[in-house]
Amino acid sequence: MTVRIAIVVGYFLILLGIGWAARRRSRPGLTDYFVASRTTSPLVLFLTMAATNFSAFTVFGFAGAGWQSGYAFYPIMAFGTGFMALTFVLIGRPVQRLGKIYGLITPPELVAQLTGSSSLRLLFFIVMTVFTLPYLAMQPMAAGYALQSLLGIPYFAGATLITAIMLGYTFLGGFRGVAWTDTFQGGMMITLLLVAVVMIASKFGGLASANDLAASAQPALFARPGLDGLYSPAMWFGYMALWFLCDPMFPQLFQRFYAARDARALTATMSLYPLLTGFLFLLPVTIGVLGRISYPQLPAGASADQILPLMLSLHVPPVIEALVLTAALAALMSTLDSQLLTLSSMFARDVCEPLRDRFVGGSGKPDPSEHSRLPNWVGKGFVVVLAMIGLAIAARPPATFLAIATQTFTGLAVLFPTVIAALYWKRMTAWAGIGSILVGEGLVVAAYFKQLPTFGTLPVIPILIVSTVVLILISLLPGQQQKPQVIIAPRTLKPRALVLWSVAFGALFFAGLDVWNWGDARVWLLGYPWWVWMFAGLCVVLSIAFWIFGRMLNRASEAPVSQDDTLP
Repeated sequence: MTVRIAIVVGYFLILLGIGWAARRRSRPGLTDYFVASRTTSPLVLFLTMAATNFSAFTVFGFAGAGWQSGYAFYPIMAFGTGFMALTFVLIGRPVQRLGKIYGLITPPELVAQLTGSSSLRLLFFIVMTVFTLPYLAMQPMAAGYALQSLLGIPYFAGATLITAIMLGYTFLGGFRGVAWTDTFQGGMMITLLLVAVVMIASKFGGLASANDLAASAQPALFARPGLDGLYSPAMWFGYMALWFLCDPMFPQLFQRFYAARDARALTATMSLYPLLTGFLFLLPVTIGVLGRISYPQLPAGASADQILPLMLSLHVPPVIEALVLTAALAALMSTLDSQLLTLSSMFARDVCEPLRDRFVGGSGKPDPSEHSRLPNWVGKGFVVVLAMIGLAIAARPPATFLAIATQTFTGLAVLFPTVIAALYWKRMTAWAGIGSILVGEGLVVAAYFKQLPTFGTLPVIPILIVSTVVLILISLLPGQQQKPQVIIAPRTLKPRALVLWSVAFGALFFAGLDVWNWGDARVWLLGYPWWVWMFAGLCVVLSIAFWIFGRMLNRASEAPVSQDDTLP
């Protein structure tokens, strides 16, 4: 126990030390505190993008889904999340440019700048906050599970402790501290999850033997639609689409577009992302599948999300267990700190400042200057409030991580059509965005109460279709006030090239659906289903395609363009 405590305490001290070092590098002003003065390099941007997106859901939730369903969960997440990185160019490049020009640091500021609507800005803030809170609560939930298994600390006490430490280094270093700790935590997570898989598999004679045992016990773990029959082709398509639509709408991920040093940092991150998801996501899913050998049925009172700590406590030495669970803590803390930092910036910039400008005087519009901004303690106070709400939700976990993620991600995905239309469509209006979001979120509520037909797929598909149609129809109504013209990135590829790339990426997405191999449970290297290796290969192909696409974009963006050229 002494060694475990020393490992956890040492890890916490390292995080606080990183936060303190980042504080010494900080400069005055909110732009530095919230987006590190827009100077984040390609490597740090990639690592902080990955770490903030790979949360407790990635470690505990993926392992739980592997135990519940089998390897069918891996391709949806690995290839689907890797494909999502295309939005780092589709949305990220223009957002990075607009942020630098207009001094933007929050997602609601972007829609306000593009549409001129304070009402849409406030609606964006409300939706992002409401649907981030349940996802935020997953992080202290996982912390409670980890510290309970590791040190015997009661579940809620562990959740509270992690939240307090994370608040400490976030307050010290702001975005720079978060990015630096993300880099450290991401490296820990990848390395130690790999160690965990190797050590657990060694207890069963190696990975191939372990997979053979799991396949003998539960053959459905190695085929689609999975052991619980969840992943039909229509559901598969729904999840693949959900990641693409919702991930860039995570406020903590969206804000990192502003922090990028330049467009090249975003294209580099896009290119590397599928390689990381293809490798990393297989590790916790593997632990979950092998969990069926040791735990055909879960212990009384345990949920599937606890299979990772259960397997570690049973099969690895205490020191390794402590290190791996500390890596799991790294995954959840790297998301929680980013969520709270971004939400605090939104509260300060999108609620408090407009209210002050309205009652004290001012334009109420985003201003690139730092003078007359609210003090940092305003946003920090809101962070504490949100952390307390997250802890309150975690006190009585409402569902598994996968169920929470699916519901909350759908609410965030509703924002996608408005962001795309605001960036790319001149006819889009503020009222169209407001109508689209209100109708979409109303349908999310209807889906939650099982009052929305889903046609065999996830609710996000019919919801996004309806909300997009609403946006288009309202924009086309006569008498609509058009959005203001803004300076935006020049076109970087010719129309023919854009069409060809659209076809190429569409073909890759179609290949990722893989409906022609449903039910195939044949195994290959290391005892994995052969289609697991196929999807790992698709992630590599996707990364290469992104790299070529990114290089073409970077070269074309440096060439002379006509004045009336537009995105991407």
